[in-house]
Amino acid sequence: MNRITSAAEYKKTYKASVDNPEKFWATQAKTFKWKKKWKKVLDWDFRKPDVKWFVGGKLNITENCLDRHLKKRGDQTALIWEPNDPSRPYKSYTYKALHKEVCKFANALKKNGIKKGDRICFYMPMVPELAIGVLACARIGAIHSVVFAGFSATALADRIKDATCKMVICSDYNSRGAKNIPVKKVVDEALKKGCKSVKTVIVHENTGDKVTMKRGRDKWWHNVTKDQKGNCKPTVMDSEDELFILYTSGSTGKPKGVVHTCGGYMVYTSYSFKNVFAYEDNDVYWCTADIGWITGHSYIIYGPLLSGATTIMSEGVPTYPDAGRFWHICEKHKVNQFYTAPTAIRALMAQGDHWPSHYDLSNLKVLGTVGEPINEEAWQWYNKFIGKGKCPIVDTWWQTETGGIMISPIPNALKTKPCYATHPLPGIQPCLVTPEGKEIKKKKAEGLLCIKYPWPSMIRTTYGDHERCRQVYFSAFDNMYFTGDGARRDSDGSYRIIGRVDDVINVSGHRIGTAEVENAINEHDNIIESAVVGYPHAIKGQGIYAYVITDGKVKDKAKFKKELDAVVRKFIGPIAKPDKVQLVSGLPKTRSGKIMRRILRKIASGDTKNLGDISTLLNPDVVKEVIKGKV
Repeated sequence: MNRITSAAEYKKTYKASVDNPEKFWATQAKTFKWKKKWKKVLDWDFRKPDVKWFVGGKLNITENCLDRHLKKRGDQTALIWEPNDPSRPYKSYTYKALHKEVCKFANALKKNGIKKGDRICFYMPMVPELAIGVLACARIGAIHSVVFAGFSATALADRIKDATCKMVICSDYNSRGAKNIPVKKVVDEALKKGCKSVKTVIVHENTGDKVTMKRGRDKWWHNVTKDQKGNCKPTVMDSEDELFILYTSGSTGKPKGVVHTCGGYMVYTSYSFKNVFAYEDNDVYWCTADIGWITGHSYIIYGPLLSGATTIMSEGVPTYPDAGRFWHICEKHKVNQFYTAPTAIRALMAQGDHWPSHYDLSNLKVLGTVGEPINEEAWQWYNKFIGKGKCPIVDTWWQTETGGIMISPIPNALKTKPCYATHPLPGIQPCLVTPEGKEIKKKKAEGLLCIKYPWPSMIRTTYGDHERCRQVYFSAFDNMYFTGDGARRDSDGSYRIIGRVDDVINVSGHRIGTAEVENAINEHDNIIESAVVGYPHAIKGQGIYAYVITDGKVKDKAKFKKELDAVVRKFIGPIAKPDKVQLVSGLPKTRSGKIMRRILRKIASGDTKNLGDISTLLNPDVVKEVIKGKV
């Protein structure tokens, strides 16, 4: 698999990938082990949408993650796990050891009635068993659906029911900072909410704290794996068989189950990993994301292991036990590539410039950011204090739906530029369009970001609702994938992502639908109506600003805010709690009754001089009141 190392090589490779995409991707795919070669590289129609890569090809992705490396790299470290508490020892698994653990758990799944096509929900903290369990599912053709272990029981139940999961795999507790967070208890609550498809719950003993086990349904991980063999024949999968479902927030209340398939996802995650991070043999790579998000799927598990890399996964938070935790791990394991979120960088900046100076960061070669566009101040701090001005910063733009990184600098081949994701990877054909759908051809422009040609790791459908997939991603503009983002293109062809154009807020890199938060807020007994928008937040990038109309019975605002937080925590999780809550008597609406969130966003961000024409609103006077009462 080719790795780009110069500007000339990028230019040549990109041209070849656009001139003949099928030939380009077939060349990349040939580096993997296939049970049966494909009959056709690509079959596509964005209007339906219907996209198939490596048609007729047969494979198992875990053979390419594990078995393929055993002869050459069997004794090389595949996975390093750093616990929440640095006084506890870390764990490491060679490729041989990881292969054995994956096979044991795969056999345990089969013994517990799991077969190809069954959906399995994971609700686990960042422990090695989560990575092992995900790979075990892929080994036997079961479809994994990982839910971030910070979501509420209600949110978890919604996802279990939507995917009709047959099994839930969880831990007893999650160690996060100074807290032990109950995980199994949340699963128990979720399963009381009509999750009739679940037959078995497997519980990993993480902290050893007491949990309730339901007879006949709940089983301990260590018991189900105890007598299993360390070999499991991989199930042969079609290139377009489903690999996993991952739920992402949309502009409507119901989360979308994004479906990714085996063959194309395999090829693209490995190709993008090697190029974006300039990975070389014997490097140590660390992505700080949670496997509950797409970043953890593609760039902690699949991309690195497909590439024969050494990958680190870590439990805990960046500031526990102190603000040197990240840099301590980088020093300890001689990390070469480090990938984190702008939120984490800003949080560590706020702790002071001196923390990184206590640690040896000289092994770092590439720094990356993910989840949201990085602001210039954070970029400069990252460059100066972590990279010492010597490490390229790859500001990566991509989505759950794209499966892999789409626009990013390639180290030593493309110039980095603060606030710019820069250029598309080979095989990716972005364009800017007007709201009417006309492609903007001139180089320096601003518009809506679309992709006009398929790439191997792209979304295939939304689980159980293909029409929703078509409506959300492929209906806005003819024969194009619409990203939902606005972007600016520079005179050199570099892209800068401006942000979401739909009602989705990016909080600390997590996409949260405003409708989902509003639905939760409206569950409070005293609330008549609410409107939620994003606003600039110094640490999170975007914060959540809630405008609420109450029944007039709220007397204690501080108590009311706590109650509101509790409601949102119950229905979604703590990540969606509003940062600011403003009580209003009304909301700006059009004469047809639509809430003008555009106006509310401007007020929340402090931009009250550019509200545009408000005279046509149903209730223009309410705007003055909202401005006056801004929190």
